[in-house]
Amino acid sequence: MIDLRPVGYVIGLLVTFLGVTMLVPALFDAMEGNGQWPVFVQSSMITSISGAMVSLACANATRKNLTLQQVFLLTVGVWVALPLFGALPFIIGATNANMTDAMFEAVSGMTTTGATMFIGLDDLPIGINLWRVILHWLGGLGIVIVAMLFLPVMKVGGMQFFKSEGFDTLGKVMPRALDISKALIQIYVAMTVACALVFNALGMSGEDALIHALSTVSTGGFSSHDASFGAFSGNLEYAATVFMLLATLPFIRYVQIMHGHYRPIWRDLQVRAYLRWNLYAIIAIVIYDVWVEDAPVAVSIRETVFNVASAFSGTGFTSVDLSQWGTFPFLILIIVGFIGGCTSSTGCSIKVFRYLILIEAIKVQMKRLHSPNAVISVRYDGQVVGRDVIDSVILLFTMFLLSFGVLVVLLSLTGLDVRASVTAAWTSIANVGPVFGGGVASTGALTAFPLAAKWIMIFGMLLGRLELLSVFVLFMPRFWRG
Repeated sequence: MIDLRPVGYVIGLLVTFLGVTMLVPALFDAMEGNGQWPVFVQSSMITSISGAMVSLACANATRKNLTLQQVFLLTVGVWVALPLFGALPFIIGATNANMTDAMFEAVSGMTTTGATMFIGLDDLPIGINLWRVILHWLGGLGIVIVAMLFLPVMKVGGMQFFKSEGFDTLGKVMPRALDISKALIQIYVAMTVACALVFNALGMSGEDALIHALSTVSTGGFSSHDASFGAFSGNLEYAATVFMLLATLPFIRYVQIMHGHYRPIWRDLQVRAYLRWNLYAIIAIVIYDVWVEDAPVAVSIRETVFNVASAFSGTGFTSVDLSQWGTFPFLILIIVGFIGGCTSSTGCSIKVFRYLILIEAIKVQMKRLHSPNAVISVRYDGQVVGRDVIDSVILLFTMFLLSFGVLVVLLSLTGLDVRASVTAAWTSIANVGPVFGGGVASTGALTAFPLAAKWIMIFGMLLGRLELLSVFVLFMPRFWRG
């Protein structure tokens, strides 16, 4: 029997913290005098008291070490509990959202997907728009910590390969994990502040700069404008591109930079491949845009650089109507969305590391077919990759494709057209953001989607953000038997 008290204790603490965080948008609403601040005070009280009660009830089972089963439960439980309470301001606030739309918005925020249910973002109180991106910011930080500290010991998607870097959270190294978490928070905050200052210096208002910095660094994609990043242009697009790329590089490299080690980030295979693939996609689209569509070169480069980086990073900002880009550029965006950023970053989707492992595994298999007696190992950055890592990566690819296919079928059964079903499944499981097709508002909002489609997407967003296997393992009877 699994002892749920240690899991409940941690989740209770995090829910309490979430409730305290709600006072930030309350303060902004109070300063603006729009009368919406009581919404967040009320939500804060409900959330904080609920979290504190759960935490106190489970406090008698606290201990330093968590079992592997408890780590799985904690990882999934956090991403279910926090959106449940995070949805409260949307239900009782200015949006007056129903439970489904509020939960969708909160899950989309926490998973840094960026798909939205709301229309008229420009007219919403600052507190609501700020709360949406705060959910992004918390979710982005949370997934970096999970990727660096929990996924390696959970052996999800080949992440056990990174246990060699000393980030095992079980056993005697928990103090080490706490030190890493503190360093991550410092880096994350510094990057957010730098992004907000740059946005403000380039012409954004203080409110817009704060909101879009929180959304950019978390690679979330929520905006305070219906036009998304189309409300801005020029140098702001290039600045956002830089921070989206920085946020999707491995945060472990930033920790190393803090300790004076600068070379690892330049030698990291993921980093080089990620930046190189971004460049390939940009060149391909610009050539098509200029040659086939006869677009101005400077405009084409600016729009392509921004939107490719947005899709690749999983941020989901748009500065133009992507559905009008043409079949080839649209296909490129779908592909890069399925790749995603680097591991141990705020990026989502499958991640560059796994593609590099898969490519190397395919190369080795082809060599073995040519030379059956040769002893050839899969290597990554000079290190031999264990069979368990390769199997985990292949399993994640398989489950990702199967899950994507099932989501497409289920969404089409709700009445969505083919384009909407495919892109809704894509944006959910890859946590990208935009959806195209019937039922999508001109602003990109999914308010008109069927109720069933919204809940399918909610499940898909959680599934993709938690690396699929972290969720699926909970449905195995063997897991609960110990």
